[in-house]
Amino acid sequence: MNNDFIIYNTLSRTKEVFKPLVKGKVGLYVCGPTVYSDSHLGHARPFITFDLLFRYLTFLGYKVRYVRNITDVGHLEDEVEGTGEDRITKKARLEQIEPMEVVQKYMNSFHQNMEQLNVLPPSIEPRASGHIIEQQLMIESIVKKGFGYEANGSVYFDVEKYNQQYKYGKLSGRNLDDIKTNTRQLDRQGEKKNSFDFALWKKASPEHIMRWPSKWSDGFPGWHLECSAMSTKYLGEQFDIHGGGMDLTFPHHECEIAQSTACLGHETVRYWMHNNMITIDGQKMARSLGNFITLQELFSGNHKLLKQAFSPMTIRFFILQAHYRSTIDFSNEALQASEKGLERLMNAVKTLDDISVSENSTIDISSLKEKCFAALNDDLNSPIAIAHLFDGVKMINSVKAETEKISAKDLAELKSFYHSMVFNILGLKQEQATDSGESEILVGTVELLIKLRSEAKANKDWATSDKIRNELNTIGIELKDTKDGVEWKASPRPSPKERE
Repeated sequence: MNNDFIIYNTLSRTKEVFKPLVKGKVGLYVCGPTVYSDSHLGHARPFITFDLLFRYLTFLGYKVRYVRNITDVGHLEDEVEGTGEDRITKKARLEQIEPMEVVQKYMNSFHQNMEQLNVLPPSIEPRASGHIIEQQLMIESIVKKGFGYEANGSVYFDVEKYNQQYKYGKLSGRNLDDIKTNTRQLDRQGEKKNSFDFALWKKASPEHIMRWPSKWSDGFPGWHLECSAMSTKYLGEQFDIHGGGMDLTFPHHECEIAQSTACLGHETVRYWMHNNMITIDGQKMARSLGNFITLQELFSGNHKLLKQAFSPMTIRFFILQAHYRSTIDFSNEALQASEKGLERLMNAVKTLDDISVSENSTIDISSLKEKCFAALNDDLNSPIAIAHLFDGVKMINSVKAETEKISAKDLAELKSFYHSMVFNILGLKQEQATDSGESEILVGTVELLIKLRSEAKANKDWATSDKIRNELNTIGIELKDTKDGVEWKASPRPSPKERE
C-alpha cells in the first residue's frame, strides 16, 4: 500500500503530498460552532468531514492533536462587514437569560448531536471567552508592529498597510482592489481608516453584556481573532492543517492568515482544507437564510420537508457518500437511498460472522484493500472508498451463497479490514432503533405473530396468514420466507403523511 496521503490545499489550489512538520505528529485545527442555536444538517458536514480526517490520520499511525474551538463571543450578525449585534447576546436578550446560559444550552446540544453522529471529541476544545488575555496580547503585538490602530476605544486591522508588505486575499483568491470596490461604506464605520478593515477589539456599547476590561476600552474581541490566538497557543506558531467550511474562506480564514502573519512575521498554517456546502433546492443551507433542518428534526422526522425520520448513522453515511469538496443537495430520496445503502453495508459486516471457510480463496482481498486505501489517500475520497466496499459486499454475499470460496486466513483479514474501514475510519456503527426494553418487547411480539402466521398457513388459512404479513408490513416489519424459516427486519416507520 502506498502510504502517501494527498491533500487538496486551498492555499496552493493543488493537491499536495502531506508532510507533517514533526515526523509522526499532526497539529489539526478546525473552526467549531458558534453556540447560539441548535445545529442543523449543514453544520454536521464539517465536523463529520474532519472527524474522518482525524480518524484516518490516526489510522495511518500519526499522533494527532486535534483542536476545535467553541465561539461564545464576538461573532456579529454580519460576519463579512463585521457589524450588527453579537449573535449570542441577541439570543440572550430575546430569551431574557444570561448569555452564558445560551452558550451552555447550545453547547450541550451540540455535544449531544456530535455523540449521536459518532463524531470523536477533539483533543482540546477551547472557548473564545476563556482566552481573552491571549487575544489581547496578540492585538498588542499587531498594533506594535504597525498593522493595527485604535479608534474611539476599538482596535482595527489595517488591511491596506498589511497588503503593502504581505498579500491579503491569497487564500480566497481576491485582491485588495476588488475588495475596495465591493465593500460598502456603512454607518458607524467612519472610525475605520478603510471600510474593509476588520475589528480586533470592539468597544462595547452600554447595553452590551459580554465585555472585558482592556487598555483600549471595556469591550470584546473580534470574531476572527480567537482562532489565531487559540490555534497558536495549542499547536504552536506553525502547524500542519487548518480546516473548516468553504464559507469561512473569506473573510474569516483570510483574516486569520493576516492576523497571524502580522503578529508573528510568518504564516502559521501549511495546509488549508475546506469542505463544501449542503444545499437545499440549490441554495446553501444556513440559519441566516432560514432554510435549515436541525439534526434533532432529522432524527425525529419532525419537519415539514421530511417524509420520515432518519437515524444519525444515515446522516453520517449520506455525508460520507459525497467527496468533502463537492456540494450535497438535500432530498428525502437521497437520504432514503443512503439509508438502504447503509443497511446493505451493515448486513454484509454481520454476514462475515456467518461464513463457512474453505481451504483456498477464489476472491482477492488484497486488491480490495489497496483500492479502498488508495481512494482515502487521494484527498479523503470517501465515496470511491465506499464504492469499493460495496464491491466487497458482493464478494461477501457470493461467499455466503457458496458461489465463491474464502480461506480462514483471508476471512480473518477481511473481517479486520471491514472493521477498520467501516467502524474505525468511516466512523459508522450499528444502531438500535429502540432501547433494550422496547426491543425485547418488539422481538417477542413479532415472533409470536410469525408463529400464529405459520399455524394459519399449516391450517391453509391463507386469509389470516396474508393479513398478518400485510399488517406487519404496514407498521414497517418485513417478512421473508426462506427454506430455513421466516426472516424479518424492521424498516423505518412510515411518517404520519405516508400512513394517511
